[in-house]
Amino acid sequence: MNQWVENLKQLRIEKTIRNLEKNRMKAYHITNKEQLFNTLDELVQDGEKVCFGGSCTLEETGVLDYLKSRNIELKDRNVPGLTPEQVQSVMAEAFTADTYFASSNAVTEDGILYNVDGRGNRVAAMIYGPKSVILIVGYNKIVPTMQDAINRMEKIAAPANTMRLSCNTPCVKTGECMHCHSEDRVCCAYVALAHQRIKDRIKVLILDDSYGF
Repeated sequence: MNQWVENLKQLRIEKTIRNLEKNRMKAYHITNKEQLFNTLDELVQDGEKVCFGGSCTLEETGVLDYLKSRNIELKDRNVPGLTPEQVQSVMAEAFTADTYFASSNAVTEDGILYNVDGRGNRVAAMIYGPKSVILIVGYNKIVPTMQDAINRMEKIAAPANTMRLSCNTPCVKTGECMHCHSEDRVCCAYVALAHQRIKDRIKVLILDDSYGF
């Protein structure tokens, strides 16, 4: 990457971290995988009950494999053979978890997390329940403003996710949100997380590279 472009990227990350901290969220700049897992070693204690939301970022970064290797009580919604009822039960465990892992669809430079869910289990756990929430976020998720966050969701995150899940929604064909009324619609709960009552409950780990969508 061009050095000047790299410098601009670092400035954007630093600005975003400062504003997340102003909003009482703990923010970290993670530059490599070793630092990522060392940080998680500090944030997650042995024996904790840990849950996670659906996230390509957690898979791509190796965080899911990392969690499976830890001496924790991991509630894994992806265990083969689970019935839909059992999956729902695992997701509900998040509200009494010690730590909840997810990513964020977008993070504005002024320190606001923007997320859109289908069932709402992921954003619900971010808002309330788990003692600690850890969000693994690639640099590609940082946007200047809330409108940019909305645009990112409608033009990138939602269409890519519906394609991944083989949903029968218009955005699979058009490549952008059509504000549809499909039964497969994944854009149902819209949540912007700004100033937090409980300081440092939400931790945002911003990675130098791009992950997820």
